[in-house]
Amino acid sequence: MRSTTPHEAVPATTPAASLVFTTVLSHGPLTRAEIARRTRLSPAAVTKAVRPLMEVGYLVEDVDEGARPALGRPANLVRVDAGRALFIGIKVTGDEIIAVLADLCCHIRVARHVRLTDREPAAVLPALTALVRELLLEADGFGVRVRGLGLAVSGDVDRTDGVVRYSPFLEWRDIPLAEIVGTATGLPVTVDNDVRALTVAEQWFGAGVGLSDFALVTVGAGIGCGLVVHGRVVSGAHGVAGEIGHLSIDPLGPPCHCGNNGCVEAIAADPAILRGVREATGRPVTTAAEALELAHSGDPGVREVYARAGEAIGRAIGSVVNVLGPERVIISGEGLAAYDLFAEGIRDAFAASAFGTAAQCDVMTRPLPFEERARGAAATAIQSFIGSDTR
Repeated sequence: MRSTTPHEAVPATTPAASLVFTTVLSHGPLTRAEIARRTRLSPAAVTKAVRPLMEVGYLVEDVDEGARPALGRPANLVRVDAGRALFIGIKVTGDEIIAVLADLCCHIRVARHVRLTDREPAAVLPALTALVRELLLEADGFGVRVRGLGLAVSGDVDRTDGVVRYSPFLEWRDIPLAEIVGTATGLPVTVDNDVRALTVAEQWFGAGVGLSDFALVTVGAGIGCGLVVHGRVVSGAHGVAGEIGHLSIDPLGPPCHCGNNGCVEAIAADPAILRGVREATGRPVTTAAEALELAHSGDPGVREVYARAGEAIGRAIGSVVNVLGPERVIISGEGLAAYDLFAEGIRDAFAASAFGTAAQCDVMTRPLPFEERARGAAATAIQSFIGSDTR
């Protein structure tokens, strides 16, 4: 298997260089003057940061004919050369592996899906490695080397050590994933929680671009939350910052798999909704699509289940906004298919729980297919590659 040099990275060896690169990545093309304004660096510092990145071809310069001044030469635009490097991003779910080959600007060039019939690491990891081999061959066709591999897994993930501490959906505990996959593939590997990985992609390339503080809430099989505070995706001292799914909003509520009662996830995640629908109707409902069909047919008991779920999500978002004061909360995930049933409960509960001007936070929805979580994994690999992943 072809591999990269493990320690090769963009020569963003200083915080200023890393800041300049990520600014151009998210907002570019930009003139040097615009880079200086956005980063609050001096023109000399911008020039010093840009020069080595241009020498190795990660940044390039174009003439902006549309910005020609009255006198003198036209301004030059600095941009990232997206095709200069490739990255693999992989999201592992309970029943499939989703993989993408992405360029340096995180545009997906190739996507692959592989079904899983067994969640045991002994079955998943060989399939994952084989998929990486396929994508390395695809990369050969582009004539560009793969510089990193990002893996996204749900649950408690230690990015620093590359260890999956506990993934409830996969039933994995203490798996040194970065070490195993890095040894098998020869690639530098970054492992992160899937929602945090998606948050990185949204911060650089999506609805979080330009925001210093925002939250991404995912609704579906679980309830997740990625947090950006002062421009950085945060995981906290123990790696579990943002676990709003395990906010206990009703101590007398249903038991959660984490051991507490009345967690948001125990009320609003798909398994909880299905359980509530079965209790309300007496029917053996097993899929979210069946539950949605019953709700849309007007069954009042089923609609009440969704209303309670929306209220739980709204209260959780209110808690995030009260504590951190983000500019925006982005709601995403496969659960958005039921958003028309959630919306009123989320809106009312958020309005009731948000304190004062915190209620002015922009709460928006953004449908993102599961493939975007693999793209998020690629974004974490890019983040590691350019040296901007210190937390």
